[in-house]
Amino acid sequence: MKKMKRTKVKAMVSIGMLSSIAYLLMLLNFPLPLFPNFLFVDFSDIPALIAALIFGPFAGILVEFFKNVLNYIATGSQTGIPVGHIANFLAGILFILPTYYLYAKMKTRKGMTLALVVGTITMAVMMSIFNYFFIMPAYTALLKFPDMRNLVVPAILPFNIVKGVIMSSLFMLLFIRMQAWINKFTIVKNA
Repeated sequence: MKKMKRTKVKAMVSIGMLSSIAYLLMLLNFPLPLFPNFLFVDFSDIPALIAALIFGPFAGILVEFFKNVLNYIATGSQTGIPVGHIANFLAGILFILPTYYLYAKMKTRKGMTLALVVGTITMAVMMSIFNYFFIMPAYTALLKFPDMRNLVVPAILPFNIVKGVIMSSLFMLLFIRMQAWINKFTIVKNA
């Protein structure tokens, strides 16, 4: 009983810590040349992916949620409604969940590489769909922007692919050094 309680406390503290790190990484965002200046790359999904790998997918979702809530409280939103934060939350989940579930089936470096590729493609395609039907229309309605859905295929889809490749490359460098540690401290095998 004590060990289970200690494990829960360890998970909660770790999720809080990883959420804080993710929030700080979210503040260090930057645009990429050749893409619209409202699209930013940040590495805040990496702590969420680490949380998912160690504590299970729900922990990764919590880190994504908390970092966006913290960022919304600290920086606000142009629209008054956290449209960009919701988009970031969705993109993070669409990246970490496929990566987590595929890696859970193949616990090798090749498995992680494949999982990151699938996570990147899933995030890029699904965010293009969400941007076309929900996110861009929300910005159009709330900020009186012109309809920007014509940017989904030429700008948003390739941006998300490039962002996923950059994030995956950085994560693989960390993962190579942390794989044994992650596997050792994995608490939730299947959630």
